[in-house]
Amino acid sequence: RAAGSLCVLLLVAGGVQPESSCKLKAKFNLSGYKDTEKKKVIVGGMFPVHYRLVSSDSNTSTVPTSSACEGFNFRTFRWTQTMLFAIDEINRSDRLLPNTDLGYVIYDSCFTISKAVEGTLTYLTGQDEAVPNYRCGTGAPLAALVGAGGSDLSIATARILGLYYFPQVSYESSCSVLESRFQFPTFLRTIPSDIHQSKAMAQLVLHFGWTWVGTIAAEDDYGKYGIKAFKDEVEAAGVCVSFSETLPKVHSPQAILRIVETIKASTAKIIVVFSSDVDLRPLALELQNHNITNRTWIASEAWVTSALIALPELQPVLGGTLGFGIQRAKIPGLREHLLNIDPYDNPLTEEFWETAFNCTLYYGRALRSAAGSLWVSGNDSAPRASPVGPGGMCTGRESVESLNNTYSDVSQLRFTYSVYKAVYAVAEALHQLEHCKPGKGPFVNNSCADITNFEPWQLMYYLKNLRFNVPHTGEYIFFNDGEVNGLYDIINWQRNADGSVSFVHVGSYNSTAPPEDRMTIDNKSITWNSHHQEAPRSVCSESCQPGTRKGIRQGEPVCCFDCIPCADGEISNTTDSRECIQCSEDYWSNANRDTCVPKIIEFLDYGEALGITLIAIAAFGALVTILVTVVFLMHVNTPLGRVNDPALSVGLLFSLMVTFLSSVLFLGKPQPWSCMASQVALALGFALCLSCIMAKSALLMLRARALKSSKPSKSRAMAVVFTLVQVVACTVWLVLMPPQPVKNTAAQNIKIILECNQGSIEFICAVFGYDIALALLAFAFAFSARKLQDHFSEAKCITFGMLVFFIVWISFVPAYLSTRGKFMVAVQIFAILASSFGLLACIFLPKCYVLLLKPERNTEEIVRPRAKPRDTSAAGTSASLASEATATTVSTVSVDE
Repeated sequence: RAAGSLCVLLLVAGGVQPESSCKLKAKFNLSGYKDTEKKKVIVGGMFPVHYRLVSSDSNTSTVPTSSACEGFNFRTFRWTQTMLFAIDEINRSDRLLPNTDLGYVIYDSCFTISKAVEGTLTYLTGQDEAVPNYRCGTGAPLAALVGAGGSDLSIATARILGLYYFPQVSYESSCSVLESRFQFPTFLRTIPSDIHQSKAMAQLVLHFGWTWVGTIAAEDDYGKYGIKAFKDEVEAAGVCVSFSETLPKVHSPQAILRIVETIKASTAKIIVVFSSDVDLRPLALELQNHNITNRTWIASEAWVTSALIALPELQPVLGGTLGFGIQRAKIPGLREHLLNIDPYDNPLTEEFWETAFNCTLYYGRALRSAAGSLWVSGNDSAPRASPVGPGGMCTGRESVESLNNTYSDVSQLRFTYSVYKAVYAVAEALHQLEHCKPGKGPFVNNSCADITNFEPWQLMYYLKNLRFNVPHTGEYIFFNDGEVNGLYDIINWQRNADGSVSFVHVGSYNSTAPPEDRMTIDNKSITWNSHHQEAPRSVCSESCQPGTRKGIRQGEPVCCFDCIPCADGEISNTTDSRECIQCSEDYWSNANRDTCVPKIIEFLDYGEALGITLIAIAAFGALVTILVTVVFLMHVNTPLGRVNDPALSVGLLFSLMVTFLSSVLFLGKPQPWSCMASQVALALGFALCLSCIMAKSALLMLRARALKSSKPSKSRAMAVVFTLVQVVACTVWLVLMPPQPVKNTAAQNIKIILECNQGSIEFICAVFGYDIALALLAFAFAFSARKLQDHFSEAKCITFGMLVFFIVWISFVPAYLSTRGKFMVAVQIFAILASSFGLLACIFLPKCYVLLLKPERNTEEIVRPRAKPRDTSAAGTSASLASEATATTVSTVSVDE
């Protein structure tokens, strides 16, 4: 009626005739507590005493009615009673508001935004029928709203209250979006923002080394913003999210089953949940049905100590849960207040009684009906959760203490304490407003506000600047732009002997401390769901040990990787290395690829078996050459000693001895002098050797073809000239680009091969190409004279010697190119020795055989040409006789010379 009258007055004042209808569009069905008679100031409150709205018919053919609530929540009912207890305690206090009695109007928000909006509008207008922009009620002014429960509810109510700059102090709404003073200018809270909790959860995950986690969030702003802040923190630190699921606000079996299947399929052992207990309960029950265990749950403050979730039957699923709870406190006198409630005092109290004791208070309902005490809606026919239990009629004298449920459990007063602080914050602000000294006030002209008639924005000033100590606990409270510090207890679910759940304090988190000291936790006091003492591991891939690096899998999070061994010459000496480190030039990776070790220095040493063997062979070759020289010199005046220029033979033997001994210079650690000496000695030795052979072959060729002997001096000069050419070439080589010792690190990975760099490829090709040219000439000359008709064919010996020489060096090339390190040197030395032995054996072995074993053959006859067989069928002519005579003369001259 008041609303209708107000509408008429407004229409008349606006020049509108009363005939224009002013209709009431809706009536709200609200339940709660109200005490405003003879009160100086009214404090509002809003609590989600029920879980949900009663399902209603969506048929629009009838007048829609405001839905009632169902699903009584003992935990939130305790919060409601705590506000009543706090207001009663304040009214009895001589220190706080001694001259002011506080009244209250408390509504049930049913954990639903629509109900929270209904309650807000009704509270502001002072009528059961809401009239926006006007307060139609009379009496005491409104102070502030304590509520409205969940973050979604507070966001909705804060948007409305912010329009009027009406203070709201929340005890449960921790969503970080409420930090925005632009959107919510009058919102304050006694619970920390989820920004702190998200960082605390991230630090907990990092503390235990978990890099593979799943996340579940309620389908509201609390879950959405909380889990987003958590994911931003952990992903920046390298943690990966295996899955992200959303809990439906409206119960959906299909959605719950989908989340269960996701959890079953994931290898993540850690699951972080930002949700209320009401939203999480269906999932927890479904997980129990599927027997999904061996997971560790990280709980947000909204459900970590909730009796709705912490049930003995859910321990196999949720046992060992770790979570963050807001600060706990003891409130003296609260338990007595909770136990001594009157079941007939109010419809909510009656419903609590009936639900708790599973009985019916028909008598109490009849009394209130007769007295017209249903002040909330005037719609007594609306459905309500009042189960008629098998126990029959309630007596009203049942013992609340015997219930032993979450309502009377004051061991974990966390949100309850937050409610207590919120009520006292409003009372402290009112106290400062009331005791403002005129002329020293904060408002225009230093004025003060009147406690009996103040504006909401005036109280808002005192709330924003409030500082006080909470009674009984002594906690110092102040609002930093509407926010409080992030202080949390870390709680672990542990199973008691009777199967009940115990919330054990295992650590704490303080957002105001330095980053390294913010979280303290006692790992040893934690009980894990796996029943192990060690914390569970939750990784997509096991850590890569030293010696390997991470190889990212395409299309998968960075936490999922393969451990790839480091390549040869690379190491990783840390766990989970992303890259391998290249060892420096003189170092190589060890077998485990975790340390760089010095490379093996390799060269053909004198003292090793192979070196000793080659030295022995070279020494034997030189000794044999010396012996042959001695034998040859001893018989130099014999026909076989004088044949084909003895000086060339001695020169040839000397060069062979040089080549034998030069091979020894290739052994040992390469030095500048050894590199130059070995190459030059080899080049000059072979140049002298091949020049002598070529000169001897030239004499034989001329003897075989021209039948005319060349003077020995010419052949000796030829040998000297060809040798001097090589001397000049080697001298230029040594002066311009001499061979130098180098470290060959490319030939073998694990070794440094000490070898001689030839200095210039052009010079070495020229020098040894010259030796090859001499060898080819010598072979050509000897091959041409191989059919010289004498008893001792030296041309054939030289031809065979050169063939051996070519075979050895032709075989040497592929063998040399296919070996590395000291074996390459060994192959080179072997080729030198083999070719030298081949020449020595082929050219001088036949002579030594005759000189030592067949001395009787060492006559003039052996060096004379053999007579050609005569043709008996024809008479000799004078020409043939002349030829024979000439041949005999030439042979004799050759021997004499």
